[in-house]
Amino acid sequence: MKRRNLLTSGFLFLMPLNTNFLKWKEKKAERGTFSMDENSIRYYQQKVSKNFTCLFIADTHLFKDDEKGNEFKIYSNRMSKAYNKTVHYKTGLETNPEKAFIETLQIAKKENISLLILAGDIFSFPSEAAITFVLEELKKVDIPFLFTAGNHDWHYEGMSGSSDALRDTWIKKRLLNLYQDENPMFAVRNMNGISIITIDNSTYEINKEQLHFFENQISKGDPILLCVHIPFYVQGRNLGFGCAHPEWNGKNDKNYELERREKWRDSGHSPTTLKFFQRILTATNLIGIVAGHIHKQSIDILKNGLPQIVTTANANGGFLSLHFEKENNKAD
Repeated sequence: MKRRNLLTSGFLFLMPLNTNFLKWKEKKAERGTFSMDENSIRYYQQKVSKNFTCLFIADTHLFKDDEKGNEFKIYSNRMSKAYNKTVHYKTGLETNPEKAFIETLQIAKKENISLLILAGDIFSFPSEAAITFVLEELKKVDIPFLFTAGNHDWHYEGMSGSSDALRDTWIKKRLLNLYQDENPMFAVRNMNGISIITIDNSTYEINKEQLHFFENQISKGDPILLCVHIPFYVQGRNLGFGCAHPEWNGKNDKNYELERREKWRDSGHSPTTLKFFQRILTATNLIGIVAGHIHKQSIDILKNGLPQIVTTANANGGFLSLHFEKENNKAD
């Protein structure tokens, strides 16, 4: 073969690789970069118009109750005793959910946080007294906030009904004021070039309305941070990372009797939940996922390079500081 033909053949062979490299560069440019130091996360993004910080809280497990809750004690008895005393994750000293929550709000106030993200299991059960306490404390610090439910916020153990029905019931009866007239299943805050999105996956599932909302937000092209209670499936993680987990099904549901709730579906996740997960993996303007539920801080990188970070339980004083800063392109 002549040298010219060999070079031409080599060039044509390399073209698809070069195209893939360019696509990768495009994805990197849209997603930006991030760094992590203990519970401080920094997202660097080209589209940030002004630096700002959010504070992410999950799993406070407040159990405060009063006489109004007496008729529900047969449903709240176990969880009302589950987190009465806790140990602060950093100091090792004894604390409790109420004290930890107040201290976290004071940190948010001191650091001039732009948005509080309350990402589920703030309550151990839908106690009217605990919900009133949270609303009063939020009013004191006067910081904008978003709330999305966790699997305990609306769950009275042993109460009859499907998970979807009970969630709907107790959102309307108790939790509604926390949503500030927004859709409880999803919400968005557009802040300085970043879209902060909450999706309620507290039943481990995603519904069609949520999928449509998410696809619509993705199509706008703005960088998105997705905030949920239950983290998404990561290979090697247990069923606590249960949203879209391939082993999530009735056979593997070991806690439904303890928690006195509806058993997971025998056939596993709905097609909508699995489609949502695939959409996460293909959305190049999704810059990260933050979640709770596990109670222990962790970080995983999904197979498309997307970081998913889980916070330490707020019952133990945990939270995440999420900083958004303009990306510096000088090193490119």
